[in-house]
Amino acid sequence: MLQCIFLLSDSGEVILEKQLTGHRVDRSICNWFWDHAVSQPDSFKQQPVIASPTHYLFQVFREGITFLACTQVEMPPLMAIEFLCRVADVINDYLGGLNEDSIKDNFVIVYELLDEMIDNGFPLTTEPNILQEMIAPPNIVSKVLSVVTGNSSNVSDTLPGSTASCVPWRTADPKYANNEVYVDLVEQMDATINRDGVLVKCEINGEVQVNSHITGQPDLTISFVNPSILDDVRFHPCVRFRPWESNQILSFVPPDGQFKLMNYRVRKLKSTPIYVKPQLTSDGGTCRLSVMVGMRNDPGKTVDSVNVQFQLPPCILSADLTSTHGTVNILSNKTCTWSIGRIPKDKSPSMTGTLVLETGMERLHIFPTFQVDFRIMGVALSGLQIDKLDLKTVPYRFYKGFRALTRAGEFEVRS
Repeated sequence: MLQCIFLLSDSGEVILEKQLTGHRVDRSICNWFWDHAVSQPDSFKQQPVIASPTHYLFQVFREGITFLACTQVEMPPLMAIEFLCRVADVINDYLGGLNEDSIKDNFVIVYELLDEMIDNGFPLTTEPNILQEMIAPPNIVSKVLSVVTGNSSNVSDTLPGSTASCVPWRTADPKYANNEVYVDLVEQMDATINRDGVLVKCEINGEVQVNSHITGQPDLTISFVNPSILDDVRFHPCVRFRPWESNQILSFVPPDGQFKLMNYRVRKLKSTPIYVKPQLTSDGGTCRLSVMVGMRNDPGKTVDSVNVQFQLPPCILSADLTSTHGTVNILSNKTCTWSIGRIPKDKSPSMTGTLVLETGMERLHIFPTFQVDFRIMGVALSGLQIDKLDLKTVPYRFYKGFRALTRAGEFEVRS
């Protein structure tokens, strides 16, 4: 049973406080947490569960916001962590992003969401589609009406249709003129390449996203061509675990609308779609930089939105960089961004230039790490493929569509 939830900014300020039970948790617990987080910046924030002298603390960090929950009683820690992740996802969906300003501008909605998501310390309604029936997302019209009428509540006067449904995540008997299901494979590639060009780590973190608009209460099954490559799968509550455990088939009654069906990971990939080759040579107070980008393995689809970003070392006084393709921008904080866009087929883009070192320095001793970004529409680089999507229990035909997208995650090249 959770007793309190705090939202903390990246400076330790308490943005929001929600007491969940009759036992009030004092804000001083946030001061204790932040003091330890500052004194142990790396190790402390990597601990999802922390034992303080008076409470057990659970933390989830998202986009500069720390979601902190407190309890004094024994409880399953994964339940608390999963609930905080759900809270972060729901607020992100409602507000269109997670940041301190958007939360402060929508205090009423955030408090109303927490009122519906947890009751007396126990998770209650966490399905986004059901919450949107109960609490209207913020928009310009609702804000104008609240100012004119003086009513700031966004809670609906009627219960959502799911209260009459035998599955809590689905509206009771929805009806559509066109029945359709769209399935998207969305993947992020995390890779680390050392200064010798050797691939140290390469893995995929992916999601199966579904957008379902089907009349009645359908029963769907999704099968994959090669499910054995998947590691660390995590399912939406609608997925039946036994068919997956025995035959690697996703069997489920879908929520109405868009939702995340499954998360997965594919480890130990052998190659990346593009290469980045940096070279730095320094002598006599100057450093010569050369970076080349090109295709390593053709995925069969266009690689676009390619960007290379790196931080110039503090000892660099000035930099003069030019590229054969795209644009190079150097910000005041010494962040350099090379925007390539789409890699041309006839010639690999390159960026060259000279870096001037501080007076008295002959050679560069701190070498930058290059962060790479790209996007590939129409292909899942993990190799995962959907075999078929079947609809049971409903006699009519429906339209189904499949898409795939791969983008760079934490893709870094060391120099």
